[in-house]
Amino acid sequence: MNIIIVGDGKVGSTLTSQLAKEGHQVVVIDNRSSVLKEAVNRDDVLVVEGNGATMQILREASAEKSDLIIAATSADEVNILSCLVAKKLGCKHTIARVRNPEYASQLEFMKEELGLSMSVNPELAAAQEIARIVSYPNALKIDSFLRGRVELIEIKLEAGNPLINKSLFELPSAFKVKVLVCAIKRGSQVLIPKGNVVLKEGDKITVTGSVRDVNDFFKAIGIAKRRIRSAMLVGGGKVAYYLTKRLTESGIYVKIIEKDSERCRFLCENLPRAVIVEGDGTNRDLLLEEGLEKMDAFISLTDMDEENVIISMYATHSGVNKVITKVNRIPYLDLLEKMGIDTVISPKNIIAAQIVRFVRAMANAENTTLESLYRIVDNQVEALEFSVPNGGSYLHKPLKDLALRNNLLLASIYRRGSVIHPSGLDVLEPGDHVIVVTTEEGLQDIRDIFARGSGYEL
Repeated sequence: MNIIIVGDGKVGSTLTSQLAKEGHQVVVIDNRSSVLKEAVNRDDVLVVEGNGATMQILREASAEKSDLIIAATSADEVNILSCLVAKKLGCKHTIARVRNPEYASQLEFMKEELGLSMSVNPELAAAQEIARIVSYPNALKIDSFLRGRVELIEIKLEAGNPLINKSLFELPSAFKVKVLVCAIKRGSQVLIPKGNVVLKEGDKITVTGSVRDVNDFFKAIGIAKRRIRSAMLVGGGKVAYYLTKRLTESGIYVKIIEKDSERCRFLCENLPRAVIVEGDGTNRDLLLEEGLEKMDAFISLTDMDEENVIISMYATHSGVNKVITKVNRIPYLDLLEKMGIDTVISPKNIIAAQIVRFVRAMANAENTTLESLYRIVDNQVEALEFSVPNGGSYLHKPLKDLALRNNLLLASIYRRGSVIHPSGLDVLEPGDHVIVVTTEEGLQDIRDIFARGSGYEL
């Protein structure tokens, strides 16, 4: 596909790398020559220097022949205008990053009237993910499929966890629960496990199952969720705004520490249920004075990754039960883990996964079966949801007779309201939804899960 990306910032550069790697023809527009030079060296893409909202620059990028434009500059208005002009020039699909909360209520109107295919909001998406994690304090990461009916939850096996030294074969009989361990991170190694794999202390495991089964699983292993009743947020930006609205609506006491006076006034006016404190959230004495040690959760949301890491380490050291850290620019997730920082949120990666899912669905638009896509296990594994259409030669055949790709696990089948953890005797039926976990990248269709030469692949 021919794709134009306007703006090579955090989101734009992440998308450029991912989409170029998947074989798309990418053109990057930015008004900073140094940024464009870096994009060429990093991803070997075409670049155009200039304002991506002008007709001249969009024509230079061949917008009239493009399949998609993704406008991801720091200005919402520029993004909307870029998409509108590109659409008028003949670009087939448009995606705009729209971050301002004031525009949230009119996004549907803009999509219909301006022809936007999709709008994305990294801060809102990050807030939604943090809110899900807060609902499961023992989880490092949570993703939901099928409108919340099936969940993928990542947890770390700390000392004393009864799963340690158990093989995956043993789990159903030992704990009487219907969940599946579909990915394991052991040090720097990532496994799509088979049943004979034995779990070890320190493993990060991703478990999938229905909401009820996952809750039963947590109870069975002795880490039933403890409700978070209070949270301290450092940094009062857009993520904090969206997150606080969600948390206070669910009855959680929220205290925000923000050092900018004008921003504090905005938060006070628009978040009446929260406590707003003007001050430097990196000041240890202030954190203690405002009750850090009594909080159930601590969430660092400043614009500086380094600040977020340092104050999160201090919150962990102070005994806060759940610490969540927003990080965008630091790629060394293994290093953060060694520092004791397990739950990391990256708005740019969340949005990149949403857009990649859209692009893959577009690439297979005539028979789209890809429904959802998440990146899990520190972005090293993809979890995908596919619908099963009529007519496939693989239908109604036992899974043991269907050759799947290597490094791929068919984690769940959702059929008529029930979640099935598939065995070799189960079959795929039209109308099913399947969840696949894999270290392979670029899967776009249900037929991509089959091994080459099997006769079922695309």
